[in-house]
Amino acid sequence: MGTTVITVVALGPEWLAPENLIGAFGAFAVLGVCAIVFIETGLLVGFFLPGDSLLFTTGLLVATDVIQTPIWIVAPLIGLAAFLGDQVGYQIGRKSGPRIFNRPNSRFFRQEYVDKTTEYFERFGGRTIVIARFVPIVRTFAPVVAGVGSMRYRTFVTYNIIGALLWGVGVTLLGYWLGQFAFVQEYLEPILIAIVVISAIPVVIELLRARRNGKKGSASGDDATTAAASPQGE
Repeated sequence: MGTTVITVVALGPEWLAPENLIGAFGAFAVLGVCAIVFIETGLLVGFFLPGDSLLFTTGLLVATDVIQTPIWIVAPLIGLAAFLGDQVGYQIGRKSGPRIFNRPNSRFFRQEYVDKTTEYFERFGGRTIVIARFVPIVRTFAPVVAGVGSMRYRTFVTYNIIGALLWGVGVTLLGYWLGQFAFVQEYLEPILIAIVVISAIPVVIELLRARRNGKKGSASGDDATTAAASPQGE
């Protein structure tokens, strides 16, 4: 790895900062990033890992020679890790679906994560596998829900390939391309914050929509109760 230093302030715990995660693997930075991507997309415990900002930062560090592995090797490896992660998640859903859906909430699992992902499938169908790649938390649970729902395997693989290319390869290449501009290197932290905020927008919209629908449902229930209690002919 080169001597160029790019400092990134973590949005959460300091150890979750993309630069810190990448730097922790030293000479095996690329393999480390691939492992993180695989865990986030393939194992239920990886939902808290920084996907979008990690890929963007990786591409940028390749562009600035901090990571000296060529981008034509880095990007495909990350895409492969993203693809394999979803494949594992799908198999987990197929084989352990009922136990996953019925398990109690814990420190690393919330039933609401599964419910929210299921809502995405109801709205977008198989395209959720692609869309979920760009939505934190949902991308961790989407392949599992697809497996539980017995999505046709060939259909899942097709969407998985598209998603892995657009997200795993695409975001990394975007970081590599933008990382060649001094402006991006200078303002990396606010750019990463913007990436996280943008990726969280779909989740916020869904939460607000669910909250609004919940209020409407509650109001409708109150109206129905009032009507039932009122004397006929009033």
